[in-house]
Formats: sequence, structure tokens, C-alpha cells
Amino acid sequence: MEMSIKAIKGEFLLAKEEDVADIIIKYQDDTRAGVKSLIEKAKKQQSAKDSERQRIYEMTSYERTYGEYSYICGIDEVGRGPLAGPVMAAAVILPKNCDILYINDSKQLSEKMREKLFDEIMEKALAVGVGSIPPARIDEINILQATYEAMRQAIGNLKITPDILLNDAVTIPQVNIKQVPIIKGDAKSVSIAAASIIAKVTRDRIMMAYDKIFPAYGFASNKGYGSEEHVKALKLYGPTLLHRRSFIKNFLD
Repeated sequence: MEMSIKAIKGEFLLAKEEDVADIIIKYQDDTRAGVKSLIEKAKKQQSAKDSERQRIYEMTSYERTYGEYSYICGIDEVGRGPLAGPVMAAAVILPKNCDILYINDSKQLSEKMREKLFDEIMEKALAVGVGSIPPARIDEINILQATYEAMRQAIGNLKITPDILLNDAVTIPQVNIKQVPIIKGDAKSVSIAAASIIAKVTRDRIMMAYDKIFPAYGFASNKGYGSEEHVKALKLYGPTLLHRRSFIKNFLD
């Protein structure tokens, strides 16, 4: 008895990725247009997955270069530019031959994809550490030093001591671990990209929580950056404890 197109569609939908090729072969001689369409769609999906795996492989070039090290840690920060909120850093140690697809610089990803990848990274990473430096401390020591401090904090919060650090562009002072600064590293290294996602999602969640406390400033949407809505509220209501005084001088009388 010939399988219905609906049943074949269900077979494709329920199949494990490694079984899709066998299903394509199973129905490749079926002349029905609906089946041909299902097979074409499955082939395109397979091709897209293969391309993504190749992209991820290319993003492991630094991890492969330093493959003799057991624990390779990617480090990135988020929140250097906002008028309000903390600057945050994340440190992530991924397993060798990490199989998390779609990892990229967090700025290149949709919020939905960042959230999905955040959960997958947290599940599969060998260790994750986060550092957060509040606005008052940023004002005290300046944003660059606060960023370094957040990175050191993130490293210190790892449950595993890294053998080597892959950093997005910077060399972190006062860290006695081999460091490799990589320009635009969040787009070139899966470890740094993973750290950028953890830092971004964590900070965004914090700012959305603060939005409930200070709703006038639009923190849920602007995340503390100087949007028109934010600057207008700042001039109207003045600064909160979340604001970086050294960043908002030009907006206040």
C-alpha cells in the first residue's frame, strides 16, 4: 500500500537528523509532486546544515591552533557604551569539538536565537563564569578598567581554571594565564562568540528586570543605551542609581 503524502511528511518531521538521508533514498522514486517537494525541502535543509557546520568549523580555527591546551576559554564583554547599567563579561570553556550550531557574535543574532543559544551553551559548556561591575564602580575607575575588572571576575567565577584565554581584542591586566587577543574575535572564535552570547543575554535580562523598577527610562527596549526615549526621560526625571554619572554629564544641566 502506497504511503500517503501526509504520512511521509510526518516521517520526515519525526526523523532524527542522521536518518533523513535514508528517508530521501526511500522515497526518491516516488513521482508524486507532494513527495518530490518534501524531498527537495529535506535536501535544502541538509545542505543548509552542512554549510552551517562548515562555518562553525572555520570558527574553531583558533581552538584548533591551540588544541594542545585542555581548557580553552573565550572571553567577551558587553555594555561598555550604555548610559546606565553594569558592564558585564563572560568567560566560557566549551568542550573540544563543540557541536553547537549557529553560534556567532551576539550582535549578529536575533534575540530569540540568542536566548536559544544561551540555554544550549549553559547546558553543554564545561564551565561558564560571569563578571558584573556596577555604575558607581565604572565612574570610580573608568569604563576600560571596569571592563578588565569584569573579565577578571568572570575568569574567577569559572569552576575550571583555564589553560589559555582567547580574548576579544584585549589583553587583560593582572591575569597570569596565557592570553591571545583576537581582533573581532566574537566573529572568529566559537569560544569568544559563546562568551558574547552569555554576557549579552545576562545583561539584557538584568536591564529588563530594572525596567520594572524604573519604567520611565525604557530599559527593557534600550538596555541602558542612549536612545531618544532614554535621554528624554533622563532630562525630565534626572538620573537613577543605575546611571553612570561620568557618561551623562552632557545630558544634564
